[in-house]
Parts: sequence; structure tokens; C-alpha cells
Amino acid sequence: MKSDLPIEVIRFKEIREEHNLTQQAYAEALGIKNSTADIERGKSKISGAVVAELLNTFGVNPLWLYGKSHRKTIELTVNTTPKVVTVDSTNNDNIVLVNVKAAAGYPHNLQDVDWYEELPAFQLPLNEYRNATYRGFQVQGDSMLPSLYPGEWVLGRAVESLSMLDNHAICVVVLQDSVLVKKIQKHPENDRLSLISLNTEYPPITVNANEIQEIWQVNSKISMEIDKDPGNASLEQIQQAITEIKKDIASLKK
Repeated sequence: MKSDLPIEVIRFKEIREEHNLTQQAYAEALGIKNSTADIERGKSKISGAVVAELLNTFGVNPLWLYGKSHRKTIELTVNTTPKVVTVDSTNNDNIVLVNVKAAAGYPHNLQDVDWYEELPAFQLPLNEYRNATYRGFQVQGDSMLPSLYPGEWVLGRAVESLSMLDNHAICVVVLQDSVLVKKIQKHPENDRLSLISLNTEYPPITVNANEIQEIWQVNSKISMEIDKDPGNASLEQIQQAITEIKKDIASLKK
């Protein structure tokens, strides 16, 4: 039986289901006081403010919503350029280092020049680090094993927009309340990114473009994890052994 609901209502619900949201969570994301139930039943109209939020939050093309276009999403240019850059006495960009402790406050201090002055900074006299802004971030946790170990440092180049980002690169992604080091997978319209851990114990995370404040594409790392004794089990080997044990336990429970 064909639905008598307007196409914008059908497509409004489609977006919610596509993102696996409850009606209440969908309402909160769009700034609607109550749930979206009345809109999905056709009892309430979709306001202009809600259409704007669909665009800003989910990249939904308003013309598609009302059946006037086949293009479901449109790219909003998200500026991920670093908000503060420090320089030395000769006006060359410094490589600021953000350790695990500083990373906790990083998203909330992006434009605080004084805060950056408290962080250590240095320069590398190599051509690879010229004509671009780089920043160093300390790796926390084991989600990027075996490539990145806890406590190591990654050096990333500032990227101005998602369209300039290399697909499948390892990046430092600065969200509204966290700093994550992940392998990224771009979506066709550059409206979202999938953040992938190399350690398969951690599931991928999908974020909307407008949630990203800064992004740094990693091109090198500083490591203290030199295996002096090949006979000793590495952290990677231990992690693999734990994963295998978990699989064995899971199979026994079936």
C-alpha cells in the first residue's frame, strides 16, 4: 500500500533510520523539543529551522528532502585549519607537542594563544617539514596497534578541509570533546568520516564533518619502542595472543 505521507516526511524518517537513531535522539540532534514522532506521522510540519539542522548536522540536501533533487547530501565546506599557530624568532612555524594530559584540554583551548605557549615546541631542519604546519600528538591506548604504541608520538600535517585529505591515511582527528588517532575512510560527499582502529578489538566510529574541529594527517612518528631483544614477546604479539584466547573462549560458549 502506497504511503499517503508527503515525500519530505518519508525522507525525514529515512535519515533517522539511516543513522540508527531513536526518535528522541533524532529530535535532540535537530534541536526539536519533543520527539520526532508527530513529524513522522505527518501531524507536524518540518520547520525551516529543522531543514537547516538536517543540512548542518547530516548534510541533507533540502531539495532532495522535498523531492526536487536526486542528490541526497551536499558537501558543506568544513574548515579544519589549525586555529593557532606558533612561530619562532625567525617566523618559522613551530611543531607544538601535545601530550596525553594536554590532549584532554586541547579541544576546549583551540583558540587560546596563552594555552599554546605552555606547550613544548621544536623544529625539524628537514625539507619534509617545510612550507606546512605540523603538530605532534602523543598516542594513548592500544587501539592503533601494531603500528602505533601507547606513549609514542605522531607528527601530523595540518589539513584545511576534508576534500584535501588522503583517503585511508592515519590522522589525528580533533572533535568537540576528544582527540583521536585513527585511520580514516572518506565518504563520497565528504560529509562524514569513518574512524578506524588498526586493532580489530575496537569498532569503527562514524562522525559528521561538522563535528571535526581540526585534522592532522600523520606522516611520521617518534618512537621509544626499539626491540632490543628479539627473543622477548612484543606488545603486538601479546595483543594477538589475547585476541586468540578471546576467540577460543567465545567458541566454547557457543
